Amino acid sequence: MFEARHTMDAPTTTSADNGTSGGGGGWFTPRKNPTTAPDSDAGTADRPAEGRRPAAIRPVGRPGAAPEAPADDAPAPPDGASTGVPDQGREAPESIPRSAPPTAQHAPSPAAASLATATSPGPVPTALTPTPFASTVAPPPTASAEEQVPAQRPAPVPPAEEAVPAPAEAGSPDAVLIRRAMAEVAPVSDKVTSYFYALLFVRHPDLRSLFPAAMDTQRDRLLRALLTAAEHIDNRDVLVDYLQNLGRGHRKYGTRAEHYPAVGECLIGALSKYAAGVWNPEMEAAWVRAYTTISQVMIDAAAADELRAPAWWYAEIVAHDMRTPDVAVVTVRPDQPYPFLAGQYTSLETPWWPRIWRHYSFASAPRSDGLLSFHVKAVPAGWVSNALVHRARPGDIIRLGPPAGSMTVDHTTDSGLLCVGGGTGIAPIKALVEDVAEHGERRSVEVFYGARTDHDLYDIDTMLRLQQTHPWLAVRAIIDQQAHQQLPDAVRAYGPWNEFDAYLSGPPGMIRSGVNALRDSGIPSDRIRHDSVEELVVAGS
Repeated sequence: MFEARHTMDAPTTTSADNGTSGGGGGWFTPRKNPTTAPDSDAGTADRPAEGRRPAAIRPVGRPGAAPEAPADDAPAPPDGASTGVPDQGREAPESIPRSAPPTAQHAPSPAAASLATATSPGPVPTALTPTPFASTVAPPPTASAEEQVPAQRPAPVPPAEEAVPAPAEAGSPDAVLIRRAMAEVAPVSDKVTSYFYALLFVRHPDLRSLFPAAMDTQRDRLLRALLTAAEHIDNRDVLVDYLQNLGRGHRKYGTRAEHYPAVGECLIGALSKYAAGVWNPEMEAAWVRAYTTISQVMIDAAAADELRAPAWWYAEIVAHDMRTPDVAVVTVRPDQPYPFLAGQYTSLETPWWPRIWRHYSFASAPRSDGLLSFHVKAVPAGWVSNALVHRARPGDIIRLGPPAGSMTVDHTTDSGLLCVGGGTGIAPIKALVEDVAEHGERRSVEVFYGARTDHDLYDIDTMLRLQQTHPWLAVRAIIDQQAHQQLPDAVRAYGPWNEFDAYLSGPPGMIRSGVNALRDSGIPSDRIRHDSVEELVVAGS
């Protein structure tokens, strides 16, 4: 399976202590105990004209009555006006990474252990509450399956013949019910999203300030992440790692444990409305169990991370180097040590666009002086990217979320490295090369640096200097307009690569075609590592 980066962000949520969006304090107020809100953007085209309301959700250890349902004519909360399209910068993925060896060692939480060992559905919960749920998680896992439609009524057969039973849907009972609901709502996903946020903001208006004012640009981030996690409830090994990363990353938004029940309650409400054709008590119980599992893993991961790391880091810009009219190398100094691995990335927030986070890869291996560098390309109507390229100057202060991602070097093997970087995707590739050099290894490293024109090879001089210093490194520049072939085709031509571990970073189209080319060249799928394609699609919007 391909290894995709785990992003911990849904970059549409608020930053903690963000004074520019209402509430007390200025943008840079003293750090408080982090609290993050669930992330996502939403329009609220559909008003929450509710019918039956699902069971109330209670936060951990805090009993309470169900929040009162809004009246049928309750107005949906207004969307903030959008000022443009999200800028380039890696954003929150909406899919579970397909393969994910962990890059940091975290002790498994009780919820994660429960997820991994649960063997029966247990009693039907009466509320969505992220309390210990060992007896209410999904039933025993079986082979995962493709998404299924509701079972059809078998055709009549002659009396003389024995009826052949319809094929059963594969997966655990809860997974089957969850996929059935998702198949039902897939054609109306936009309406589900709008209704979800309408419910959330009408029932819990205090949460509205945790989201950006303009919600139309990334309106489905949170909901899609939750639905995807629920759909993969049987894929426990990958799911736990994914959710733990999400939980740790959500700390920077100010999310608290009591926010999760509100989100779960509105998730069930939206699904029950738009999956009414198949919805029943058993399906609702399956979703309750799944969301309880999901939220508790995230809550436990955030609580454990709070003991070892801050929710965010302040960082001062100390250098701003324009490499082209639209590409800058931005170097920052964090206010305290920032641990990360070469090949990882972080989320970044600027003071000019509060509550808007974008993902950027580290452009170097960890340095002795503690500085961090990022390659930023300004894209049309890109909020954060244009601010970083055209507005940021030395002395400006930004904020960094925790590091994330698993596109890192395995130093326990001596396999060669095949590194393919397109555009600003060369940044993490350079970091990987530096990482191999610092470990004193003489592993063969082959770098393909792709660009549309020679003007776009803004960092080729740096890569060529590395090649002159390290005889085990080969750097090849592939320019589309001169080579008359795409980067993946050029990589295939230099193969085979069956003895190499592959790393890809760049635009989504390059990732997709590159994966196919590398597989054709003999590299097993589980040795191909790259950014989440879904995440990159969002980043390019």
